[in-house]
Amino acid sequence: MRGWRAGVAATILALALWQLVVWTTGVARFILPPPALVFETIWNDHALLAEHAVITMAEVLIGLALGALLGFVSAIGLASSSSARALVKPILVFSQSIPVFALAPILTLWLGFGLWSKITMALIIIYFPVTSSFFDALMRTNKDWIGMARVMAATPWRIMWRIRVPAALPGFASGLRLAAVYAPIGAIIGEWVGASRGLGYLMLLANGRAKTDLMFAALIVLAVLTILLHASVNKLCEKTLDRNRSIVTAVI
Repeated sequence: MRGWRAGVAATILALALWQLVVWTTGVARFILPPPALVFETIWNDHALLAEHAVITMAEVLIGLALGALLGFVSAIGLASSSSARALVKPILVFSQSIPVFALAPILTLWLGFGLWSKITMALIIIYFPVTSSFFDALMRTNKDWIGMARVMAATPWRIMWRIRVPAALPGFASGLRLAAVYAPIGAIIGEWVGASRGLGYLMLLANGRAKTDLMFAALIVLAVLTILLHASVNKLCEKTLDRNRSIVTAVI
């Protein structure tokens, strides 16, 4: 409850500062529209915003699901094999040195202007945080638990699924929380490079037509959706970790 109150207070403060800047600077509306005008645009163009928001959220959710699944599997593979760590980890690190903006035109060329180029962008941008967080947690599993399991003749596969994975779920949850924030960035970048639908496309279209109020409206809708997505993922992670805690306690 305190979190919601703090969020509401922060939102009110941000809107007040925004309005104060408009009043004190006298900036033109086509450069910085006042909050009231932006919210009026959201109300008047809610159908248009909703239509494009559905497309963007579909890209984000599919990319998030695929990226989380791929990151989960990759982290287990890396933790299970020293050869995989030696071969794959440098590639993963190198992949993060390539700016995502440089990949977006290539993905659009390969996958077209449809959903899949944006889904792939979202997947790429969240894959490393999920994999890295989960892998680090898997490698930090209590050595005493693993030693006890080996004494009891547990196979490496059983140790992985019965001890290491349950103990590392908090790390996976941390990666998912980051992914929920990063996934919309990937989708929007893909839409900026080439799209005919989505909030990113709508922002570019509004900017080209000097409809700054609509551009800000799309940005606010995107921010609200991202906050809701993060809150939903966080709630899901908390419930999953609560259920998993009893398993870890039993192992101890």
